[in-house]
Amino acid sequence: QVQLVESGGGLVQAGGSLRLSCATSGIIFSINGMGWYRQAPGKERELVAAISRGGATYYPDSVKGRFTISRDNAKNTLYLQMNSLSPADTAMYYCNLIVTPGSWGQGTQVTVSS
Repeated sequence: QVQLVESGGGLVQAGGSLRLSCATSGIIFSINGMGWYRQAPGKERELVAAISRGGATYYPDSVKGRFTISRDNAKNTLYLQMNSLSPADTAMYYCNLIVTPGSWGQGTQVTVSS
């Protein structure tokens, strides 16, 4: 059974940083592209970072230059370093596969105050 457990969220002031972690099990982590998604109240879920099995990364313009996605295949863990946070980044953050996402975990809440 696929398990995705996000952690590392919290309350941070604008301009601050957070590092999110996603512990996975039930998938062959090393051969799957992975991504971080976020969903704010009243908005659709959006992809904010992706990393291929080979380490190539993708970011939308909204976070480019501020967020960094990485993976540790030995630990089956995905990370998201978020810098220069703004209130617009406030959302529930989730991890999942990027090509064929499975069930979603509980996510981790990121709240950025002004």
